[in-house]
Amino acid sequence: MARAAGLIRDEVLPVDSKASSTAVRAVMTANKSRDTKPERLLRSVLHRQGFRYRVNARPLPDLRRTADLVFFKARVAVFVDGCYWHGCPEHYRPATKRSEWWRAKIQRNQARDADTDSRLCEEGWTVIRIWEHEAADVAAAKVIGALNG
Repeated sequence: MARAAGLIRDEVLPVDSKASSTAVRAVMTANKSRDTKPERLLRSVLHRQGFRYRVNARPLPDLRRTADLVFFKARVAVFVDGCYWHGCPEHYRPATKRSEWWRAKIQRNQARDADTDSRLCEEGWTVIRIWEHEAADVAAAKVIGALNG
């Protein structure tokens, strides 16, 4: 009935799509790259304690990477990493479909993270990486420790 009413339409995957189906493509398209729940919770805890920061900003103008929270005066960059996308040792589970492609993708993400960390450290920045599964108050304590340290 929904199909007949035009509420559901059959979609064809674009030729250049890496998704294995239209359903997978829809899920992947809906994934957010900023303002995720773990980020918002962390920001809320820090803001309540009086800390101010920039959201989704480049710590270095010449580096095409954005940190989730940036404290420019203190030179602290905070990244809230998703367990799947960044290969959390505790929660990451390999994909079952297109597993080789996803394994390479996660490894590229981890290599980019390491490169970002080293470039920022070379420029005198403190880099804090927080996993999405970490409690917001624990994560905030790490950030506050770096800001006060």
